[in-house]
Amino acid sequence: MYRLLKKIQSLKLEYQDRPQPELLVVMPNPYPGQEYEVQVTSPEFTALCPVNPGQPDFATVTLKYVPHKSIIEFKSLKLYLTSFRTVSIFYEESTNRILEDLVKVVKPRTMEIISEWNIRGGISTKITCVYHKIKRTRGG
Repeated sequence: MYRLLKKIQSLKLEYQDRPQPELLVVMPNPYPGQEYEVQVTSPEFTALCPVNPGQPDFATVTLKYVPHKSIIEFKSLKLYLTSFRTVSIFYEESTNRILEDLVKVVKPRTMEIISEWNIRGGISTKITCVYHKIKRTRGG
């Protein structure tokens, strides 16, 4: 536990032109035998518009997942999501990228990322990406 706390305390965000999944930290799931859902909302997500360079796009990002052996540490999640702030990326790409990066680290039973983008040009956009762990059966 001490090693995990030191890792979390040493996390630093350095703005780059790419998301930084290396900031993500997981902890052991305290109830791995219990199926429960975790929902986290980040109402201040920003990334840069690739069509209008330098113009920010704003979204509320919601993460819903059913953990397996690990859970996400929230400070690391906040820093990871903030790492998009200087990244030029389309809505669909950022939402799928968040799902891919989190699934790779957390290894959940299920996960869903919903990004709800502020109105731009009279159009509001909502992107939903879903992951379901495939259960393997014997012999197949």
